Amino acid sequence: MEQRRFSGKGHWYHETQSNHSQTDVLPLVPEAAYVDDRFLLDLALPEEIVAGCERWLAPARALCHQLFPLNVAVSRLRTLSAYDRLSTALTVAQACGVQRLCNHYAALLAPLPGPDSSRESNRRLAQITQYARQLASSPDVIDDKAQQQLDEVGLTTYDIVLISQIIGFTGFQARVVAAFQAFLGHPVRWLPGHHIQPHALISDTPRTQGEWESILPVVELRYASAQQLELLARFQAQPELEALTPVLCHEPALLALTGEILTGGIRSSADDASSVELAGAIALLNASPDRFSAAQFTPLTKSGLSEVQAINLLTWSAFNGWLDRLGIALGKGE
Repeated sequence: MEQRRFSGKGHWYHETQSNHSQTDVLPLVPEAAYVDDRFLLDLALPEEIVAGCERWLAPARALCHQLFPLNVAVSRLRTLSAYDRLSTALTVAQACGVQRLCNHYAALLAPLPGPDSSRESNRRLAQITQYARQLASSPDVIDDKAQQQLDEVGLTTYDIVLISQIIGFTGFQARVVAAFQAFLGHPVRWLPGHHIQPHALISDTPRTQGEWESILPVVELRYASAQQLELLARFQAQPELEALTPVLCHEPALLALTGEILTGGIRSSADDASSVELAGAIALLNASPDRFSAAQFTPLTKSGLSEVQAINLLTWSAFNGWLDRLGIALGKGE
């Protein structure tokens, strides 16, 4: 499978086995790399909305810097370069169809040196790209073979945990940006005729103890650092993270921020909305974030939710999509 990228990084189009012609390629937007807020991409939001979401926005912003540093020292155990990370994020952003996010990751990726042109490097990047697209948009096709292929191209346990977090987080980011743009009345996508397949919906992914087990080695207590022990104690007490924590703890800084998003108030907004009919809005955001608009957001506030509650509710749905993809990527049900 050959990975293609047109015009020597002059464009943000990036995927495997493309059938599109050069005329379909969209131009790079270099200024999209320069934002103060790498999570919300400098959307102009009312201060009261930002303040109402700050408890989970702060760790989400911090995760952008943890996941996508512009300089990465690779090692035998952690082989993913800055290019690998950003090309994966761009693949997910394209699968979600949120143009603002595509522009941002493409602009960050463009100046970075790519991998060498060896067959091994091409195969490795193509495999990562295919896996990212599948887990982002068709998670039902991820099976033992897909996971084995990552091992065959040299990804380590640490790499697989990290790449899974990147894919889940970028899909989460795309849906949150789409929700905020819908709140502002902005269109999410400005690509006439550029059709994006709806994402397969994930149903009842088991992540509770006894139903799900990691396919990767988990952190062993006898070798765990003080930080890892603290995180194991803290987040195994959270039902949503209980089963995932022992394997996510291989990257404790990422787990800590993921857990802070979970405990940042988005769950309580879901409880507040328990009596409101909103299944259509959530289903569309999950399946087609590129199509989410004010037409879906406005009915939530008209039904009695505050604007912050509506945003937090949609964020909760997006966060669960992230966790579901981690469950699929890192383990299996009995």
